[in-house]
Amino acid sequence: MKQSDGLDSFPYPFKEDVYRYSNNSVPMNHPISIEITQSYPEEIELKRELLTAHPERCFQSLRHTIKGQWEILDLVMEHLGTHYPDKFGLDKKGDNWTFTNHLLQEKQSFIFGDESTLPCEPLNYIGRHVQEDLIFMMQRDNDLFLDAGQLCFPANWSLAFDLGMNFKEIHQPIPGFKDEELDERILQFLLKLEPGNPWWRKNWSLMAGNRLDTSLETFDVWGKGRKQVTKENAGEFVHLRVEVQKLFRLPRTGGILFTIHTHLLPLEKLEAKPEWLNQFYQILQELPPYIVEYKGLSLFRGAVLEYLREQVESRKAL
Repeated sequence: MKQSDGLDSFPYPFKEDVYRYSNNSVPMNHPISIEITQSYPEEIELKRELLTAHPERCFQSLRHTIKGQWEILDLVMEHLGTHYPDKFGLDKKGDNWTFTNHLLQEKQSFIFGDESTLPCEPLNYIGRHVQEDLIFMMQRDNDLFLDAGQLCFPANWSLAFDLGMNFKEIHQPIPGFKDEELDERILQFLLKLEPGNPWWRKNWSLMAGNRLDTSLETFDVWGKGRKQVTKENAGEFVHLRVEVQKLFRLPRTGGILFTIHTHLLPLEKLEAKPEWLNQFYQILQELPPYIVEYKGLSLFRGAVLEYLREQVESRKAL
């Protein structure tokens, strides 16, 4: 469905030639929860199609999250109006607000805090205007719980299944997370997040195909693409999938907004960035089996390595 808007804007995720799981979060220099790219129209259209066709798969919330949802709507609308004033507008007169999306030529007037004045729950409403998936984690008993979210472009996980789980339960399937106590260290890091000091990180995987909506529920549709990868088609067919993930502590409810902006880049594009091509080839060669398995690369890693090796060697011959 979607490819990255451009090589120069692609969030290449690697700094070293070896990859291991880690808490690679860093403070945000520009604390913006959202990013509008050239793919905005097509991604918003796809999001809304998925929300209409599969509402329970793409949006889930527990009733006690409504106050936090309004806080998220406030934060995201403020960022849209402040950082993209030519594309979005927000007019506040007390609790009477008007939000304008100039890109879609849509306007919504509503009373802040009054659900009946919006067409759907606040998180579900504002999520329909941004490319990011929006996850809301609430804090209680010195733990974090996934209590609401709008998730249209998941990387092989299920919002409906994970709803209400705590942080360690959600990440239990990741090999090595518990054994190395990485789950506890990251949880403690998240619990110490402060309002006004957001953090961000990049996560990556490889995708056989170019779908954004790789939900666990539709694995039978997109998962079979892994068996179709060859050395000959890997450059065009296989995509480097990168998620830009941001973490904002909400000052009033104390919850955490977790935004996920997904980018895809066909591997053939790496040829224009030799330093990326060489480094990713090194990383994929060295990747431990448990990471290969968890990221779902076992069926096509060999074909991708053959393709990358040919590209690297052909550049050496120039």
